[in-house]
Amino acid sequence: MEDTPYTLIEASAHCDGPCGVYDPASARVAGEAVQSMTKKMLALAENHADNCSSATYLNTMSRYASIKEEEAQTCKDELLVLWTDFFKPMHLEAHPELHTTFWNAAKLCSACKVEVSAQHAQELMDAIEAIHHMFWSVKGREVPWIRAS
Repeated sequence: MEDTPYTLIEASAHCDGPCGVYDPASARVAGEAVQSMTKKMLALAENHADNCSSATYLNTMSRYASIKEEEAQTCKDELLVLWTDFFKPMHLEAHPELHTTFWNAAKLCSACKVEVSAQHAQELMDAIEAIHHMFWSVKGREVPWIRAS
């Protein structure tokens, strides 16, 4: 059997996926849904303080809670992908707060799943905004922070 000559092609990348597939916008959209559902839950409870046992109230509250929990998990998943797949050790030089910011954001996603806290929902959005700025800074671009709601 004859050895087949081959050409070795060397490739390198700093991400696990091709550039252009990562974007913190998906975490922002999910975070906004968490904040929106949190606000709706608080308003619903306030407006039905005397009648929280009606079927309509219970149905609406459970729908809001379900959406809030699903979106909090989606937000967490999106943030973890950015943290573990996109950001690399070299990015820590420019952003030494990177790990702490992501750690806290992930913890806030968990808190938002189990709580109905306007404060934690806002803190989550603040963390996502900080991540947005870190992400685009690393890519050398200025992309404004824009919210859909």
